[in-house]
Amino acid sequence: MTHIVVLGSTNMDLVTYVAKAPQRGETVTGREFRTIPGGKGANQAIAAARAGATVSMVGAVGNDAFGLRMRDTLEHSGVDTDFLRTVEGPSGTAHIVVDDEGGNSIVVIPGANGTVDHLSPGDEGLIASADALLLQLEIPLAAVVAGVQAAHRHGVRTVLTPSPAQPLPPELLAATDLLVPNEYEAVTLTGRTDPREAAAALLELVPEVVVTLGATGCLYRSRGTEPLVVAAPQVTAVDSTGAGDTFVGALAVALAEEKPVREALSWAAAAAAISVQRAGASASMPYRPEIEDQYHA
Repeated sequence: MTHIVVLGSTNMDLVTYVAKAPQRGETVTGREFRTIPGGKGANQAIAAARAGATVSMVGAVGNDAFGLRMRDTLEHSGVDTDFLRTVEGPSGTAHIVVDDEGGNSIVVIPGANGTVDHLSPGDEGLIASADALLLQLEIPLAAVVAGVQAAHRHGVRTVLTPSPAQPLPPELLAATDLLVPNEYEAVTLTGRTDPREAAAALLELVPEVVVTLGATGCLYRSRGTEPLVVAAPQVTAVDSTGAGDTFVGALAVALAEEKPVREALSWAAAAAAISVQRAGASASMPYRPEIEDQYHA
């Protein structure tokens, strides 16, 4: 079975649902509040596990109730947590506002994730055993660089989600095989507002790029090939939180299983389409039979 390692964040998502998100200085009344285990790292781990891979999570939670719940959620989704450390202090949190159109705005408080600034003993051996390593930018950059370089040394495919968007150091890009930004992140990284131009600029830095385009689908570029646009299934979005992570987790599984690129992208888009029709991040992520049904629909 495909083995995916995720080096990244675990957060408790504190989600407020409103008709319309407040402007600066404005107070609005929400209709619902939920606590949902999340974090880009944990989300991608759960997505990949539900998509059919064996998954190991490397990161940290606090010694609080949120930490216990996040570990439990990962384990119940089939994610191995032997390399998920528990540290003194609070777990990470993400404060999320979701509007009636399914859009969201997010503030992340790192908490325990801020302690993941290096690889711990055994982490590199675990990474070396994987078919792919998934990384994001919600833990200190030093650990992201150490992880991607360890994977590169052992010939393990590296998939980086550059979120939250920030300048990427050359040593990180040099060891990244596939970069998966959304439209906003692609613009932030390149200054190009057109997704095709942004993808072309990013292709000068890494061998493969997928720019996710929300309800439109995604744009794939690799060196020496023509751009490939893959449409997303047309669905009514309830909550887009975690859709990008669902896409990345499913895509990593499909590519590790050596599906052709177009098929892998369509399969991942099917997974993301299911997730946006449900509330929450990790809670919305589909299992493999659901993805197959949506893909063949």
